[in-house]
Amino acid sequence: MNTRNSELSSLARQRAYVLITAAYNEEAHIEKAIASVLQQTLRPQRWVIVSDGSTDRTDEIVKAHASQNDFMRFLRVARTPGHSFRSKIVAWNKGLPLLQDVSFDFIGNLDGDVSAEATYFQELITRFENSPQLGIVSGFVCEETGGEFRSRSSNRIDSVPHAAQLVRRECYEAIGGYAALPYGGEDWNAQTCARMKGWTAEAIPELKVFHHRHTGAGTNLLRHRFRLGKLDYSFGSDPVFEVFKCLQRIPERPLLLGGMARLAGFAWSSVRQESRAVSAEFIEFLRREQKQKVAALFSSGRAARTAGVASGLGSHGPV
Repeated sequence: MNTRNSELSSLARQRAYVLITAAYNEEAHIEKAIASVLQQTLRPQRWVIVSDGSTDRTDEIVKAHASQNDFMRFLRVARTPGHSFRSKIVAWNKGLPLLQDVSFDFIGNLDGDVSAEATYFQELITRFENSPQLGIVSGFVCEETGGEFRSRSSNRIDSVPHAAQLVRRECYEAIGGYAALPYGGEDWNAQTCARMKGWTAEAIPELKVFHHRHTGAGTNLLRHRFRLGKLDYSFGSDPVFEVFKCLQRIPERPLLLGGMARLAGFAWSSVRQESRAVSAEFIEFLRREQKQKVAALFSSGRAARTAGVASGLGSHGPV
């Protein structure tokens, strides 16, 4: 009997996960995120919500729920004046000390403006159990269009969005956690570092993350795309790959202009010779991956022409 109890306890511990949310003025959506976690079939051992100097009712809403749920913790931190894409991860990392008394095998991020179905985190952990080399996993982000949630056009299996992801603890420690970067991109950085360390990263199409605020909605959309181009440069993206990437993003809002703005941001940083946010080893690894994708694109194009099928960027293009 004691042996059976020990086995059950070990199994429960191996499925233990923790979450951190960095929230800034999320009163319109944080209730949805909280309701989503409360309905999970497998709840986190601890969920820390960090208010990054919110000036709306975010703190009031979170504190009310934390007082009723003992696995939740609330922390308010002072926000650095001005706008910084580092702010989210700086605030997120300040929540880490509140996890020190908790045993867990997976650590994850949940944005304050998303929700997921009740089995979401249980399904993610099942993926980890079935794939020992899997280091980072999430679902596909869906945004509301025409009254229904649809998969975001930029979703792909090899790109794991930060909005609602889990990281195996060993992988998280191997990559040194989430990096606070000048143009954001902590999810891209984490999964690239994970692959450099021999881990895999995967987004699962059938697991949906409902994003209640469109990407870039908090700022001018063209400015957002321009910033993404600067992000690409700061990570050392290969210029040829960047051109193909921006061509593939032409259908995204705003039509045509978005892809052009992203390429302009990349070119602007290149002309200014801005400093990179990552190591030389990171850039070498990333460019090797990107060149392989471009080569695969042309290989698939030749195969399609041989078969008499029109080819294009489509789902095989680099992103």
